[in-house]
Amino acid sequence: MNQILPTSTVGSLPKPSWLAQPETLWAPWRLQGDELVEGKQDALRIAVKEQSDRGIDIVSDGEQTRQHFVTTFIEHLDGVDFEQRETVRIRNRYDASVPTVVGDVRRSTPVFVDDAKFLRQQTDRPIKWALPGPMTMIDTLYDGHYSSREKLAWEFATILNQEARDLEAAGVDIIQFDEPAFNVYSDEVKDWGVATLERAAEGLRAETAVHICYGYGIKANTDWKATLGSEWRQYEESFPLLQQSSIDIISLECHNSRVPIDLVELVRGKKVMLGAIDVANEKVETPEEVAATLRNALQFVDEDRLLPSSNCGMAPLSRDIALAKLSSLSAGARIVREELSAAKA
Repeated sequence: MNQILPTSTVGSLPKPSWLAQPETLWAPWRLQGDELVEGKQDALRIAVKEQSDRGIDIVSDGEQTRQHFVTTFIEHLDGVDFEQRETVRIRNRYDASVPTVVGDVRRSTPVFVDDAKFLRQQTDRPIKWALPGPMTMIDTLYDGHYSSREKLAWEFATILNQEARDLEAAGVDIIQFDEPAFNVYSDEVKDWGVATLERAAEGLRAETAVHICYGYGIKANTDWKATLGSEWRQYEESFPLLQQSSIDIISLECHNSRVPIDLVELVRGKKVMLGAIDVANEKVETPEEVAATLRNALQFVDEDRLLPSSNCGMAPLSRDIALAKLSSLSAGARIVREELSAAKA
């Protein structure tokens, strides 16, 4: 993109109420069979138009065709039994009933490629597709086969690389790996987390991104944040490693967080997808509030490497609020763009 401060969303957008229950994670579909297939495509088409109408420059699918950012990918893999479920602690925050790894994990067919091709047909803007990262995948499962988080992560990294290469061939410009688990398991991030992430991105010509946040705006996550003290310094562990990695873009939570903004300096030289919209608060940011967050970040990242975005996915929000937040994101980025242009005049 030639424009500075191109805007994007991190991942999910609220689904239409006729497709799935609003403001709910893992919301069950309200359609079945051919109607569900058609409904997913209609929702994806609407999501593209809503992003475009509100000035979002890098368009995503809004995860309209999947129930959850991790499990929808996993359910298409061999070696995972969704009927055999166990309760596990997700990122040391809340319990969830998850499927079980019962054998060697494999990807028999592409998972999201048809959806990505459909997205590519809907817009001439750059498109971004999010995949779960290896560490976050293993944290959303019960492993009854490998008995090794690291070994399973490497298996998933290989599968993700296969999918990412097919998404690239389908016309995706940016492939994002979601790794909220990086903010929880810092020792594993150092030992093998970044290495498996790089394996997932290996050989891609498309730009690659890793998204690390403090989670959706749900009670389990907001309660956890309340325990983290006056400064959230988890990025201090992963950013130096990512700065030296092959990943192109680092996506982080910022607005209304307690993340010290100077931590962005730790990834100097990388592109930074900065969360300037709070997804854990229904208050719609003003464009000036967005602009203020971006101005602060520009102390630590060059203007041609800053991508304004949301803190995390917006699935738990109402559609009206989510769309209003997107409008503010675009308007705030436009304010700063004009300021930067005027300063050069």
